[in-house]
Amino acid sequence: MTRRIHPLLAVFTALVFLFLLGPLVIVVGASLSDTTYLTFPPQGLSLRWFENIFAIAAFRRTIVTSLQIAFLATALALLIGVPAAYAMNRYRIALPSWLSTLFVLPVLVPELVLGFSLLRSLAVGLEAPIFLSLLLGHTLLVLPYIVRIVGASLASFDFAIEEAAISLGTPPLKAFGTIVLPNVRPAVMAAFILAFITSINDVSISIFLTGPGISTLPIQILAHVEQFFDPTIASVSVLLMALTVAVMAVVERTLGLTVLAK
Repeated sequence: MTRRIHPLLAVFTALVFLFLLGPLVIVVGASLSDTTYLTFPPQGLSLRWFENIFAIAAFRRTIVTSLQIAFLATALALLIGVPAAYAMNRYRIALPSWLSTLFVLPVLVPELVLGFSLLRSLAVGLEAPIFLSLLLGHTLLVLPYIVRIVGASLASFDFAIEEAAISLGTPPLKAFGTIVLPNVRPAVMAAFILAFITSINDVSISIFLTGPGISTLPIQILAHVEQFFDPTIASVSVLLMALTVAVMAVVERTLGLTVLAK
């Protein structure tokens, strides 16, 4: 027997969808407008503002820089975070309890405070190059995602299997690579995707660490908004949304979105 949906519930559901999807529809519509200013509904349809993104040298340069920083920072965070998550689960009794809190501090501390601290310590104190400062800052930002996601997967792993392999003569490093790592591979991939998206969209830390000649895409968007009011920014936003949707589609096709909920 099919239950009837109450009309008020249907109206409420429609309003929720409108609240969630309305801003996206406005941004997409504004990006397709043929006018030289932001407007909705669009006055004519055109892809000229998507072409304008790649016609502006600053956007081309910052897109490449953001992708480089996101990939390198996420890879570096994986090199640190996966062994850290493994150690905290494998030797949880021997290690101090405050160690797990240490790895989530970048999430607990406000990003503006973290960005200013990195500016004082890296860019000013150590006089580190701008690209290196951005790389270290983004690595510190995404490291908690790696540790928490991989750690949650390792929490349900039976380390007795690894111990059995080692007792039979398998070197510890080989046992980790052939037994432990394949079991947490979905978590590692999910952590990589979440960390990458977080890094490429970061503003609070990047705004403190960018400098002459080197900037990221979100900072360039802010700079463009200060000088122009054309639909280019809406077009950039649509491209970022499309990138996020594409990444999530890949996760769903390969791993399933349930991996991200663990």
